[in-house]
Amino acid sequence: MFFEIRGNITEMETFAVGSGIRELPRLRKLYGRGRWRKRKGIADVELPNGRIRRAELHWYEASGIGKKEFKIKRFVD
Repeated sequence: MFFEIRGNITEMETFAVGSGIRELPRLRKLYGRGRWRKRKGIADVELPNGRIRRAELHWYEASGIGKKEFKIKRFVD
C-alpha cells in the first residue's frame, strides 16, 4: 500500500459476496478458500507526503483470513 490507515474504518458496507466478486479465483489462489466479501468504508489515510485525508476505501475480506488488498477509491474531504 502507498498509504497508512489512521484510526478506525467507519460506514463499512458489503457490496459483493462470493461469485459476485470478479477476482474470486485469484483471491482463492493467493489467500485460500473462504467466504470472500468485497467491502467499502471511510477512513483517514496518511499519504506518502505526510498529508492526512479522508478517503473511501475498498478491500476484500474473508473469515479466518482477514482484510486484504486495500485501495483508495476516492477522497471524500
